[in-house]
Amino acid sequence: MKITRGEVAHVALLARLQFEDEELELFVNQLNAILDYFDKLQDLDTHDREPTSHVVAIHNAFRNDAEAGFPEKELLLKNAPSEEQGCFKVPKIIE
Repeated sequence: MKITRGEVAHVALLARLQFEDEELELFVNQLNAILDYFDKLQDLDTHDREPTSHVVAIHNAFRNDAEAGFPEKELLLKNAPSEEQGCFKVPKIIE
């Protein structure tokens, strides 16, 4: 499958881009080179290969949630405009 000059010009128009004739030819050549490379990849025998989403194995780094106390809670609450039962008291914003 080859990209034509008209297709590149059409995509440029849709993207509201303006190119000179030399630039259009450059893009046509570059896009066709990319497609030629993909054609080479089609020649590879991959029927016995397991599909992968990543080259290396990725493992989630989950950890259990743990409550961590704040050693200077009273000092922190001194900066609060309002405090109730050891917590910040904020105005209600949802009716």
